[in-house]
Amino acid sequence: MTTSPRLDPDRLAALPPLPRDDDGPVFEEPWQAQAFALAVKLSEQGHFSWKTWAQALAEELAAAAARGEPDDGSRYYHHWVAALERLVTDRGLSDGSALEIRKEAWADAYRHTPHGQPVELRESGPSST
Repeated sequence: MTTSPRLDPDRLAALPPLPRDDDGPVFEEPWQAQAFALAVKLSEQGHFSWKTWAQALAEELAAAAARGEPDDGSRYYHHWVAALERLVTDRGLSDGSALEIRKEAWADAYRHTPHGQPVELRESGPSST
């Protein structure tokens, strides 16, 4: 597990229960830290307030509970990404189809990467140079 750089304690307190230790948020996988950092950066850049972010995450967690998903923390950052995707599309920073295309490209790259090697997303299509 890795620990993130310190985030303002008041901002952390505004979030629904977050996997953390005494030093701050704790991540089991690099993608979790990257999703965390992306939400922080987009908030810092003014794309949404931290209060708006915390509310979106709370809504995702409540929806998961309503679906009967276990509240054991194992899917916490999946809900984090879902909330982030919703805010990104709601704010017009990207659209749902672009996100789906990018996710499929990553899945394809992962499926074609030999075990133990880093996954690399190669640009393809008419926009690549």
